[in-house]
Amino acid sequence: MSGYLKDGEWHEGSDGYAEDDGTFQRWETDFRDWITPDGSPGPDGQNAVKAEAGRFHLYVSYACPWAHRTLITRALKEIEDIIPISVTHWLMRERGWTFDDGPGVVPDPNEGAGTIHELYQIARDDVTGKATVPVLWDKKERRIINNESSEIIRIFNDGFSELGANDIDLYPAPHREEINAVNERVYEDVNNGVYKSGFATTQEAYEEAVEPLFDTLHWLEGRLEGQDYLVGGQLTEADIRLLTTLLRFDAVYYSHFKCNRKRIADLPNLHRYTLALAGREEIAGTINMHHAKHHYYQSHKSINPTQIVPVGPDLQFG
Repeated sequence: MSGYLKDGEWHEGSDGYAEDDGTFQRWETDFRDWITPDGSPGPDGQNAVKAEAGRFHLYVSYACPWAHRTLITRALKEIEDIIPISVTHWLMRERGWTFDDGPGVVPDPNEGAGTIHELYQIARDDVTGKATVPVLWDKKERRIINNESSEIIRIFNDGFSELGANDIDLYPAPHREEINAVNERVYEDVNNGVYKSGFATTQEAYEEAVEPLFDTLHWLEGRLEGQDYLVGGQLTEADIRLLTTLLRFDAVYYSHFKCNRKRIADLPNLHRYTLALAGREEIAGTINMHHAKHHYYQSHKSINPTQIVPVGPDLQFG
């Protein structure tokens, strides 16, 4: 497993991934500033900078479902020319996410960083935590604006309205309460649930995670009966946040993370929903299952010591 930063120094190893009882622990993100059209504070009073053309850069991994959210939102809002990207290599080992040469890798044009953790060290010399993606970078001030995917997608939704973003609203005011409620359950039981199952180190911790995962998948299956979207009859951020996990489920989480009670292909409404969203032109261009499969099966040596990447399943997207 990859390393971590402590007081600005990079350490190899997987410290911090599991508690003493075997349950998975996710480190909190701590770069939480905002970008707004006029530089006014963020929606909860966060420090903010004004949206400017050519100022910001997004660092992602195609493999990472959290980073994938930001790529999808960036494409749906048509801000690719405003927010250029760099893409890491799929393999994450002792150096964390790297820009080592490989198919699909887009190097860092700003700092010449060879790894993501170097950006964290530039941004804050005493930083402690995981060096995760996505990273929304401020080129002018050489710092991380935000590394929390759920906030970056909201920044992209309305922060660049004066610079050419389209008027699609993925977080519409009339539906925010319901979106938030769906997001909360999906995050806890599905987005993070697959990780809690896969990285559990005791049978009890695994079963405590995998049961609510499938309870919530069946709840989503019922919710999608006769409808195309989770909330309000329209595409919202709730769909984007769920989709990135669904795309990886049958190919990775079902086997690699032992989430094998059912496949998404066995749940007709979720399967239909996944294929329909993945088939949208904007979203299809963000899917890279080669990166996703090779990342999980080759990076997690404690789970898959042979590092063999399965040839299947034959998916209809990506």
